[in-house]
Amino acid sequence: MKKIFRLIAVVAATLMAATTFVAPATGAPKVKVGLAYDIGGRGDKSFNDSAAAGLDLAKKKFKVAAKEVTVTTGSDSEREDKLRLLAKAGYNPIIAVGFLYAGPIKAVASDYPNTQFGIIDDSSVDLLNVAGLVFAEEQGSYLAGVAAALQTKSGKVGYIGGVRIPLLQKFEAGFVAGVKATKKSVTVDVKYVTEPPDFGGFNDPAKAKVIAKGMIDKGIDVIYSAAGGSGAGNFAAATDAAKAGKKVWTIGVDSDQYLSASADEKKNMLTSMIKRVDRAVYDVIATAVAGSSVNDVLDEAGIYGRKYDLALDGVGVSYSGGYITKFKAQIDKAAAAIKSGKIKVPTKP
Repeated sequence: MKKIFRLIAVVAATLMAATTFVAPATGAPKVKVGLAYDIGGRGDKSFNDSAAAGLDLAKKKFKVAAKEVTVTTGSDSEREDKLRLLAKAGYNPIIAVGFLYAGPIKAVASDYPNTQFGIIDDSSVDLLNVAGLVFAEEQGSYLAGVAAALQTKSGKVGYIGGVRIPLLQKFEAGFVAGVKATKKSVTVDVKYVTEPPDFGGFNDPAKAKVIAKGMIDKGIDVIYSAAGGSGAGNFAAATDAAKAGKKVWTIGVDSDQYLSASADEKKNMLTSMIKRVDRAVYDVIATAVAGSSVNDVLDEAGIYGRKYDLALDGVGVSYSGGYITKFKAQIDKAAAAIKSGKIKVPTKP
């Protein structure tokens, strides 16, 4: 029976795959959306804010009702409580922002089979009513690596990850590959704010600033941070370096962080690796309004959801500030090669 359900889902996905953005059906019922942020919530100027942007766009376009909740302690029990609160109140769909919701969402979705759930950055939940929304972070990070290699004057660049986990190592692997493919002589220094099971590295800008300063002291002049709220420490270190007469470029992540940066931070923000969490959140809501769900099959195991890569405009780099406009031809060439399969971007260091 499960295989039959999977076949139905595959057929539905095939019919839907041509369009990412789905228009609401005429007379569609009003949808109540639940959005559960991870620690930091709306206002983190990164991952959570990107999700919030997708919700805001959907609210504006479809006039849906919405409730937003944010965890504070970050425990599994708290995450499950937040999701149950939304499910019990009739919110549908419910979208969880971050892979740490995987266990809690499996427990809650099992109890609410008629509610559609979506989870960002996870495809491990094997339930028909859970859409795994994952990204090809390595592809976008590769393009950021191309920009870093072309910009560096010292021949030394750095990568700061929030926590040393497979997800963040995808960013690392893609970035290093992009740097090396562009200029083999450029060295890449890799550091993580924390090691698991300590996930505080996503919200510890003070520690990230210390790491960034250490890199700057070693002559590194371009630093890519994929560390959620901790990325602010990287930006602060570059600002301090500028005051001391050193030019250090930063690369933001998830959203176009140039748009929310201070005037001083903007002077050093080379680009951002954009991860379209906003698009994923919008898609889940749009398909719900249309009376359907995001149910492409992600892998051979049959986990439902959607993978946002360069071909789906799910990842990329920003050109705000105009600093990498001069590199656009080379970046576009790399992107085309990735889309065609000529370049296979690694997902592991």
